[in-house]
Amino acid sequence: MDYKLAALKLMSGQLKDVSTSKSGMTFGGILFQRAWIQGTLVAQTEQGRFYVDDGTGIVELQLSNEHLLRNWKIGMYVMTIGLLFMRTGEPPLIRVHKMVDLSGSPDREAMWYLEVIEAYKMFYDFSFEE
Repeated sequence: MDYKLAALKLMSGQLKDVSTSKSGMTFGGILFQRAWIQGTLVAQTEQGRFYVDDGTGIVELQLSNEHLLRNWKIGMYVMTIGLLFMRTGEPPLIRVHKMVDLSGSPDREAMWYLEVIEAYKMFYDFSFEE
């Protein structure tokens, strides 16, 4: 994995526009390998995988053994960063290397939408003019 590439802040619904390349993934011409998604944990499998919903879609999360030791619960609002895998006929999968419970932050969801918009305008959309 190339850690020089930033984790791209994305909404789950945007993942349908992600393309796979030899170096990783591309979204709107931006090369990345890791995705940053935030949302609510909505389901857990017997294998210890979780599903997160950000209001635009669902992503499956594969947690490391270290993360499985934490007490994750359905309904928590979490921030996840990890290696993204696009799959046919299944939700995208993130192999999580960072996961944080943000449930205690009252404006978490509104702030996340603003962060994604700001990142897009500042870093991804070079034609943006104020």
